[in-house]
Amino acid sequence: MSPTPSPGAPDARFPRTARVRARADYTRVFEAGRRIAAPQLTLHWLRDGQPPRLGLAVSRKVDPDAVGRNRIKRCLRDQFRRIRGTLQDGAYVLVARPAAAQAGNPALRAALLALLQRAGALPPPDAPGTMPASDCDRPSPLPLPRARAG
Repeated sequence: MSPTPSPGAPDARFPRTARVRARADYTRVFEAGRRIAAPQLTLHWLRDGQPPRLGLAVSRKVDPDAVGRNRIKRCLRDQFRRIRGTLQDGAYVLVARPAAAQAGNPALRAALLALLQRAGALPPPDAPGTMPASDCDRPSPLPLPRARAG
């Protein structure tokens, strides 16, 4: 018996419709998609008008142990699941590189987010200002200088 999510909880499932599954789909993404690389991952993205879907490729060259390959896949799948609602439509295929085996989960998540932002699939993060927002709302204690008539 599977636990039912609470009424206000976000949908944490990863349905079949959110996956790239067929070999033909992978081939189409590799041939026609845009490619962006980082030391740990390579992202292949094909805008095809369908909701965001994820495909993963983690070979034995990356990590000979299945436990390590599955950790990489679990981490990437979880991060994709969390941000799926903010992504642009299309098929996303992530290919792990050998450096992914030594990277921790936070580093893999950060690499995925960085690749998606570089690709333009995620909206850019809010730029931090030089002053806290609360300081911008307060009036300045110093009077502004007046323009001289001359």
